[in-house]
Amino acid sequence: MTTPRARAAVALGCSALVALALGACEHPPSSGPQKPSLATSAANAGGMRALIAAAKGEGRLRAMALPRDWANYGGLIDGFEKKYGIKVTVDDPHGHSEDEIDAVKRRGSRPTALDVIDVGDTFARSAAQQNLLAPYQVAEYDSIPDNQKDSKARWSNNYGGYISIGCDANRVKTCPETFADLLKPAYKGMVALEGDPARSATAFDSVYAAALANNGSFDNIQPGLDFFAELNKIGNFNRLNSTMATVEDGRTPISINWDYINLHYADQLRHKGLDWQVAIPFDGSFAQYFALAINKNAPHPAAARLWQEYLFSPEGQNLRLLGYARPVLMDVMKQNGTLDKAAAARLPSVEGTPQFPTDEQLEKARKTVNQGWAKAVPG
Repeated sequence: MTTPRARAAVALGCSALVALALGACEHPPSSGPQKPSLATSAANAGGMRALIAAAKGEGRLRAMALPRDWANYGGLIDGFEKKYGIKVTVDDPHGHSEDEIDAVKRRGSRPTALDVIDVGDTFARSAAQQNLLAPYQVAEYDSIPDNQKDSKARWSNNYGGYISIGCDANRVKTCPETFADLLKPAYKGMVALEGDPARSATAFDSVYAAALANNGSFDNIQPGLDFFAELNKIGNFNRLNSTMATVEDGRTPISINWDYINLHYADQLRHKGLDWQVAIPFDGSFAQYFALAINKNAPHPAAARLWQEYLFSPEGQNLRLLGYARPVLMDVMKQNGTLDKAAAARLPSVEGTPQFPTDEQLEKARKTVNQGWAKAVPG
């Protein structure tokens, strides 16, 4: 899920060394290193060695809404803790993007404040507009496509996927493959989302995909709201938020979610006898990334910056692949030979080149959903 705007990495040898914390190419600014809370890059903090030392001194990192089964966060957290000896605490693992933004605002600069956030890019844009984020350029910043990062480096997209339909083939006689299929009478009470579209980036993007499947566009998400209004009216919509637990026990036999989440469910639950089938609907193909950012009031600012470096390093990006998520640096890694080819080969193939809504289109769509979801699917 890459774009033609991806640029080849500049000075790959140095970038790779930085990612490995060797620091051979570091050039701290002439004005001297900044303290971690003000550092806008590893070099600005005195180099990777200095950043690592400061992060180890802090010893902790606090995040939120990072389930271990989401885009291989389990592997990433374990890898980061083992590599640097820094304990990662995750509050409310099954929270949503808006919960993270709320927590950043509510906790202020208290010791319990979040250090980092992982949110849908519409929520990242909102957080940046509210002056909640610290600018920071990871070593691979120049290699991130321009349309997948903030021009002021307050957030950068890290991984992504396609909206898909997961289905319990043990409980559903014929699994749906398109949004149109979901309206069939056979699926009464079965079709669930990952959360509330006004708070969950995944659910919001599911509405966007439904809009594209019903003559909508990036400029017009209203048909997506209309689709879920109809799904609710005919009784097919299941109000329970879909998680691995609800999938496993059959409470959400059909779930609209990212392909990397549904594929992970299929892997993890196969040994329990669950036949979880995954389809990327051709009538509403929608791709999007999730953004990483640093809280400007992070109580562990060095660990927050090191976490970003780790998740954008070849090691972190390949760990994303193991969870079926598409790394934002996938094209660059193909070119420089750092991509895990075996993991990449497991990704489902999708025809065509993905298109992405603009900032203006996303903002307009988010306002429409925030104002219209409760009306479309009344409580």
